[in-house]
Amino acid sequence: MRVLVTGASGYVGGRLVPRLVEAGHEVRVIVRRPERLRDVPWAASVEIMPGDLGDRAAVDRAMHDIDAVFYLVHSMGGKEADFTEIELAIARNVAASAREHGVSRIVYLSGLHPAADRLSRHLRSRVEVGEILLHSGVPTIVLQAGVVIGSGSTSFEMIRHLTDVLPYMPAPRWVRNFIQPIAVRDVLHYLIRALDTPPEINRAFDIGGPDIFRYGQLMNGYAVEAGLPQRPIAALPVLTPWLAGQWVNLVTPIPRWLAVPIIESLQFDCVMQDHDIDRVIPPPVEGLLPYRTAVRLALERERQGEVETSWRNTEVAGAPSDPLPSDPDWSGHTVYVDEREQRCTAPVGELWRVIEGVGGENGWYSFPVLWAIRGWVDKLTGGVGLQRGRRDARVLHVGDAVDFWRVETIDRGSFLRLRAEMRLPGRAWLELGAETVGHGSMYRQRAVFFPKGLSGRLYWWLIVPFHDMIFTGMANRITAEAEAASRRGAPR
Repeated sequence: MRVLVTGASGYVGGRLVPRLVEAGHEVRVIVRRPERLRDVPWAASVEIMPGDLGDRAAVDRAMHDIDAVFYLVHSMGGKEADFTEIELAIARNVAASAREHGVSRIVYLSGLHPAADRLSRHLRSRVEVGEILLHSGVPTIVLQAGVVIGSGSTSFEMIRHLTDVLPYMPAPRWVRNFIQPIAVRDVLHYLIRALDTPPEINRAFDIGGPDIFRYGQLMNGYAVEAGLPQRPIAALPVLTPWLAGQWVNLVTPIPRWLAVPIIESLQFDCVMQDHDIDRVIPPPVEGLLPYRTAVRLALERERQGEVETSWRNTEVAGAPSDPLPSDPDWSGHTVYVDEREQRCTAPVGELWRVIEGVGGENGWYSFPVLWAIRGWVDKLTGGVGLQRGRRDARVLHVGDAVDFWRVETIDRGSFLRLRAEMRLPGRAWLELGAETVGHGSMYRQRAVFFPKGLSGRLYWWLIVPFHDMIFTGMANRITAEAEAASRRGAPR
C-alpha cells in the first residue's frame, strides 16, 4: 500500500516506518523539519515531505495518491486551551483531506481510558481526536494502548528512574491503580496489521499486554529484572497529580511538562474493557510479550546502546526551534558571542570523537558543579535539566537531544551546533568544531546568545564572570582528552 505516516520523528512513528518498509509498503512521511530525519537508517527508503499538519495545503500535498494514513501525533505540553484547539484543528485537517483524496484507511494510536466523565485533559483530547477521525467518512481504526514498555519510552523511563533512584518510594494513591502495560513490539504489530482489516470496520479497540498489575507492582517488576531489591511503596493521599509531577520532574529525567499529563492519565484504572481486537487482529504468533519480558528486552537494548527511538527526542514544549540566523542577519539585533580556540596535538579524528561525545555520561568537560547547578535551576523552573542525557553515547544525529541542548547541525568530523532548550530569557547556541592544522588539529568553540528584552541582557552579564571558567575549561579539557586518547591509541 501507499502509506502516509504522521509523527514519524516520534517514539512510535520512528519505529513503525522501517517496519512498514520491510513489509513492502511504499511510505511517505510528513514532518515540519525534514532535517531531523536526515540521519535515520530508513531515510533513503521513504519519501520525506516537509509540511505542518496545521497547514491544509501541506496536508493535501502529502495525501495525494495515498491509500492509508497513520495518525501518530499528540501534544504533551502547552496550555490546555491551546493544545486542545490545535490538536482538534489538525485532526479535522487530516480527516477532511483523507476523505477528499479517497484514502481507504486511517489508523490512529490513542490511549486506554476510563469513562468519559473522568478523563484527564490529555486523554480527553485524544478521545476527541479519535471521534473526529471515526466520523471522517474514511474507515478508521483507533487503537487505545495504555503504558507502552520499550527501550526509550517515556513510561518505561519513568518506571526505571523512579525505581533506580528511590530505595523507598512515597507515592501518590494511583500506585494502587490497575495498569495493563503493552510492549512497543506488540503496539507495532497491531498498527501494521490494521492495514489489512476490512473496510467496514470503523471503531476503537483497546489493546494491551497479557498482564494486569498495580502501578506499584510495575515498579517492583522492573526492580526484579534490573537486579534491585524490592522497593517499599507508601501511597500518600496528599500527592496530587501536580505535586506528583513536580516530584517526578526532580527525581527523574522526565521534565514536568511531560510528567504531569502522564500522571494525570494514571488517576484511574487503565485496563482493557474488552478483547474485541482479537476477532479483527489476532495477537502475534508467538503471543503478546509479558511485562517482565518487555522490561528485560528494554534493559538489554539500553545496555547494548541499541535504543531505536527515545522520549529524549520529544520536542520540548515552548522551546525555541528556529535555527541560528546567518551572521549577516545579526545586523540590527543584540547578540552576545563568546569564542575560543585551542591548538591540539591530536589528529582531528580524535578531537572530533571527543566533541561528538559531549554531554550525557561524559559531561561537559568543565566545572561539573556549575553545570549541575544550571541543570537543577532548569529542572526547578520546569525545564528538561541535565538528566535527559542522550540516546547514544558515541554518535549524534540532527534532532538528537543532548541534556538541555538539541543537535541543530552536524557535519560529522568537523562541526557540531547545539540549540539550547533550557529555560532562558532569549535564544542560545553552542558550536564546537575541529579542523586539521599541520600535524595536529584546531578546536573552535563559540557560544551565541540572542537576549530577549532587559532580562536577557541582565542574564548574559550576570553569567559573564563564569564564562572564563566554563568555556576556557571546556576548550582545555576537550583538547586534553583528545590528546590523551591519541597517546593511548584509542580506537578512532
